[in-house]
Amino acid sequence: MDQDELNELRNRVHCAAVLDAAGYAIDQKESTRRAVKYRRDDEIVIVIHEGKGWFDPLSEAKGDVFSLMTHLHAVGFPEAKMLVGRLIGYEPHQPVWKKQARPYDPEIGVTERWRTRRKPWPGSRTWRYLRDERHLPEAMIRTVVRDDLLREGPRGSMWAAHKNGEGTVTGWEERGPKWRGFSTGGAKVLFRFGHGDAMRLCVTEAAIDAVSLAALECGRHDSLYVSTGGGWAPATDAAIRLMAARQGRLVVAATDNNVQGDVYADRLRAIASEMGCDFERLHPDREDWNEELRARRRDNSRS
Repeated sequence: MDQDELNELRNRVHCAAVLDAAGYAIDQKESTRRAVKYRRDDEIVIVIHEGKGWFDPLSEAKGDVFSLMTHLHAVGFPEAKMLVGRLIGYEPHQPVWKKQARPYDPEIGVTERWRTRRKPWPGSRTWRYLRDERHLPEAMIRTVVRDDLLREGPRGSMWAAHKNGEGTVTGWEERGPKWRGFSTGGAKVLFRFGHGDAMRLCVTEAAIDAVSLAALECGRHDSLYVSTGGGWAPATDAAIRLMAARQGRLVVAATDNNVQGDVYADRLRAIASEMGCDFERLHPDREDWNEELRARRRDNSRS
């Protein structure tokens, strides 16, 4: 099979078909337009590049449809080509998750797009989303807005800023009642909330979880709450290492209470060991910190 034939196979058989045929299902809650999460029991595969690429967030495995086939079935490349060829015309039982991208002008930079959006204000759609659906205390929302970390996104969604070490906005997490994603053209580094010189560094997987944990801990003055935005970009890794290198700093893996959260915690434990700082694993009783916050506030309202 020559290169043209291989490329034809890549174009005709997407990773979604391979995963669906192998018994994986879409995790709609955790999927975005550009990254569709598939699960089979505790196994996770993220499909990217409009179905032509993939990676395993629990390992270093990644690649195209052929490497995915070898990854799932432990076969060599010749057999993987044959198995991919058998899926030509295969329609996944579950449709691939899609959402139309919001148009944006590529000539306008990330910083300018952020600057032109309004901050949430009491009674705005974003404010009500954070208060009523995410159950964040209004005092905490005011603090995050005061720190210039939030913007009003379309249709009541929230934009939460990722910044580099110089404080420049590099992108933002997007969360809303019907939307989850990351800024088009933006880059993940870290969402940072709290005291920059704090000795306790709490690393979460989402900005809403970082603020939720801060609310649960009443915004400890010794803590900086950060979010990786559900990814582990090289810039994120470098930023965490830089902060962990400070003498006396405690790295707290406040990641989700699931397999992926444990994998991220292991990475943070390794970084803490390399940097020579203390380490602690902290996880919610429920799956993530916002679920924990909502449950506790519901319980308190009943008592």
